[in-house]
Amino acid sequence: MNSKISFDKTLYVLAPLAGYTDLPFRNVVKKFGADLTVSEMVSSNALVHHSEKSMKMLEKNKIEDPYSVQIAGSDVDVVRAAVEVINTQEGVDAIDLNCGCPVPKVTGGGSGSSLLKDLDQMGRIIETIKKTSNKQYTSVKIRLGFSEKNHVEIAKIVQDAGADFIAVHGRTRVGKFKAEVDYDAIAEVKEALSIPVIANGDITDYEKAQWVLNHTKADGLMIGRGAIGQPWIFHQLKTGEQEVSIQLKKEIVLEHFNSMVNFYGPHGVAMFRKHIHTYCKGLKGASNLRNIVNSISDIDEFRKVTTDFFDNTKQA
Repeated sequence: MNSKISFDKTLYVLAPLAGYTDLPFRNVVKKFGADLTVSEMVSSNALVHHSEKSMKMLEKNKIEDPYSVQIAGSDVDVVRAAVEVINTQEGVDAIDLNCGCPVPKVTGGGSGSSLLKDLDQMGRIIETIKKTSNKQYTSVKIRLGFSEKNHVEIAKIVQDAGADFIAVHGRTRVGKFKAEVDYDAIAEVKEALSIPVIANGDITDYEKAQWVLNHTKADGLMIGRGAIGQPWIFHQLKTGEQEVSIQLKKEIVLEHFNSMVNFYGPHGVAMFRKHIHTYCKGLKGASNLRNIVNSISDIDEFRKVTTDFFDNTKQA
């Protein structure tokens, strides 16, 4: 079987982010440079019940190749049943287990980063995914620990349970998204494992990405919040071009808008507002644009206002 996910050179991955990394956004980053896209986190429980919303979250764009689905779950039988549902989906190359989400409604049920408090159970769940899945890869996303750092111990269990690669977010669960990222710890995981390691956490621009790669010696980078409002970061990393022209930004923004409307219908206009707010950050006339688009619901009008803004703006 041909390996679709290759670590021969640095692998650039879009991290799953609830409410952001839906199909239209993934389509954009894929088109402009990401090697691997991952679905938003899907609850195993919801998949087992064939929830309409969760099944829609599994959908991918045809250009998303390779494509990974991330699941959360804490019960071996439920996870097994969820994997069986994913097994019926064409075009999925990997199943990723979330062991990092710090949000209380996820950790409260024992999923996400709560699994870092029960490493035996975490290992059993990874083994179950590996054994049940008909997909080529099983991967895991972890944090450095729950309240204390025990990243090397966690990572070794992930590897021993059969994961093909691992993504490491350089904070503990207690650190949420605010604590400083410990890139030394990611380097220690890379040093300790034989499977590929992907570094994650506060990779916000081209220079930082180069520094993290150099410092951690990781096999790949996973970028989440650093891609919101600037999905061209993947284009920069793949091409080595640090400067992104306003013309390319316009092309990416309009591609994203059109994808949102195609996927969600007219409601995609309102959903896109939060994106245009971040896209125009730092550009002249940004606050005026935000005020205007907040009251536009018409697809063509929104597209025209956005096009005119980028045609008439200069980089700050």
